[in-house]
Order: sequence, then C-alpha cells, then structure tokens
Amino acid sequence: MKKQIPTIRGTKDILPREIRKWQRVESMAKKVFELYGYREIRTPVFEATELFEKGTGETSDIVIKEMYTFKDKAGRSLTLRPEYTPSVVRSIIKNRLYLKPDPLRFYFIGPMFRYDKPQKGRYRQFHQIDIEVFREGDPAIDAEIVEMADYFLKKLRVYDTKTLVNSVGCKECRPAYIKDLRKKAEEIKKDLCADCLRKIKTNPLRIFDCKVKSCRETAQAFPNITDYLCQECEEHFSKFCDYLGLYGIKYKVEPRLVRGIDYYTKTTFEIISSKLGAQDAILGGGRYDDMMKEFGGPDICGTGFAMGMERLISVVPFEKEKGGFLYLAYLGEKAKRAGMELVQLIRREGMECLIEFKKKTLKSQMSRANKLGATWVLIIGDEEVKKGKYQLKNMQTGIQEEKDREEILDIIQKS
Repeated sequence: MKKQIPTIRGTKDILPREIRKWQRVESMAKKVFELYGYREIRTPVFEATELFEKGTGETSDIVIKEMYTFKDKAGRSLTLRPEYTPSVVRSIIKNRLYLKPDPLRFYFIGPMFRYDKPQKGRYRQFHQIDIEVFREGDPAIDAEIVEMADYFLKKLRVYDTKTLVNSVGCKECRPAYIKDLRKKAEEIKKDLCADCLRKIKTNPLRIFDCKVKSCRETAQAFPNITDYLCQECEEHFSKFCDYLGLYGIKYKVEPRLVRGIDYYTKTTFEIISSKLGAQDAILGGGRYDDMMKEFGGPDICGTGFAMGMERLISVVPFEKEKGGFLYLAYLGEKAKRAGMELVQLIRREGMECLIEFKKKTLKSQMSRANKLGATWVLIIGDEEVKKGKYQLKNMQTGIQEEKDREEILDIIQKS
C-alpha cells in the first residue's frame, strides 16, 4: 500500500457539509458591509517581506516569530500574508485609489498565514474578514464600524458578546507612557517571562498581549495609557465613546487593550465572546493614522478591524437549511432520459436536483434518497414514460402521487 501524504500541521480541509456555514457567513458579511458603502478588494496571497516588516511592525510577534518567509527563484524575499492591512495600503498607493472619487472603504475575505502553535480554533492557515477605511478621521467612523460589526454578529444570531474599547494615543503622547511603562516593567521584571523581558527593550506595550497568565496578571500593576493621552487623543476617544452610546452599543473601557500590532494609534477595540474560552476575541481593530504616509503614500488616516472566520463560525448557531432538493430515481435508459429532461426544467425553477448515474435498484435508490435527506423523490420507470405521468413522493409526509410534467412543476414552484 502506498504511503499517504498527510496534511500540513496547522491546516485543515473545509469539507462540503461544513462549507455551507462558511458560505452563509461570507454571504452575510458581503450583504451587511455593502449596506455601509464598502466594496470588496482582493490582493495577492504573497508580498515582499519588507511590506509586512514595515507595516506590521518589526517588534511585533507576527514579524519576529510567525511569518512564513521564503526566497523565490529570483532571490527575492517573499512572505505569505500574515494580516491584510499592509497589502491594502500598498494597493491604494500603487493604484492611486486616493485620487478616485469612490470612498476608500474596503472589505476582504480570505486566508492568512502565521506560524503559531496550532490549537482549537487556531490554524497556521486561517481565514479572516477584514474591514479597512481611509481618509475619514472623525471618531464617528470608528464608532460606525463597531456598530456595523455588532449588527453583522446579530444578523448571524451571535448575541453573547462584549465590546471593549481603549485609546493607545499617538506619536505625541505615547512616548511618555512608553518611558514610564518600561521603567515599571524593569522594576518587576523578575515576574515576567523571557519573551516579555525582551519586549521591555523593544516595545513594552506588547507585554499586555502575552499569553502567559502570570505576565498578564503582573501587567495589571502597570500605569494606564488613558492617563497619558494628549488633548487631541483624549477628545477623539471621548467622542468615539459618545457615538457608541448614540448607537446604543454597550462598552467597557479596557486600559490594557493595546492590540498586537505596532501601527495602531488612538482607537483600539475588541468584541469578545464568553463561548470562546481564554482566547475570547471574535474581532479586533482600531485606528492607524500614520501608516499610509510611512509607506510613501499621501498623509491620510485609516481605521478598520479583522475577525477570524474559524472562531466566528464556532460561535454562530446554524439550523438545517430551509428548502430542499429532489432526487431522481429511475429504471432503464428511457426513464433516465425522461428524467434528465424533467430535472432540467425543475432546476430552472430554482430547486436543487440530484441524479446519480449509477445502475441501482429502485429500493437502493429510495434508500439513498432517504440517507441524503431528499425532500422529494421523482420516480420514473417504463410505465411512467408510456403514460407521461410520474410518481412524486414527498419524503416528509410519505405521500406519493402520480403527476404529469406541468403538475410537478407547479408543486415545485409552490414548495
């Protein structure tokens, strides 16, 4: 027996029965986001490594530990995208989208790649839904995307959530906070893990993101960044919270919420679910006002969020889909041909029909239809072909009736 080739650790197949859930979530995302003026954008799966080093931040865990980086045949360093925002920024600059009249509001649905420890709900190839908005600096847009996320989750019947918000300041006020944070971290460094000791020097904000419980508990003694905000950042955060109240969004200010990526400024937020365990965030995001300029583009601000599809789908309740499908059970070549013609018409009426082109007895075909959960079974044999009338069985009620073509189509239209 030949040796099977295994799947790569940290990846998984999304099988046909499960993909229905994914399609429902993706369809709802597109429907909701386009109500708010967003349009889909798609960028390459791999980009120049420099893009993510510069955009995501050289001190972030993503860049230091988790990127899938390789050299192509031309010797260029390329990276499978670990997150989406840098790619969108690059696309806007390259295609000069900022010169076009369309709003710079985009959404994206697709795979990301990070070399992280695989566990339940976390994969090395995972999928995200991303929202990106540029050229809108008003804190009202920050509130609107939180409200949009809340509405999206409610449309999926995900209700058990909490909204956490914070401000991480800007280039003007954050340095003073970083200085005091670093000083405090040095005082209690004996209580921190080796990775957090490294972060004291590179970026002490990242200590708040540590997955080690004792480090997170130690971080509770650190100063709050909200006590260091400049007037502009304080006003922005105050208005953001006020607009959330206008939308009826309940929220909690969480001073430890800094997010795991270096480019954030001012607003940060997360929506969490108690159903997800310790890693409880469904989505997270915030503002990145300096990113476009640092990439060589115009000085325009940005904000957005990302949500993991695998995590989201794990908390979305799914019911059996309404509607159904028809299974064709036939005996003989003439019956098969008659069934093929009639099924073509039924499909045009919008009902799924399944013909399996295998030689089986009528009993085995009926058993097969029952196993697959068919709503209707259309039964055709030589006698039915001669009469021009066919047997239509309702699998829910068990009622089987003889109907002609027009009657069958009428029943399907009304079902």
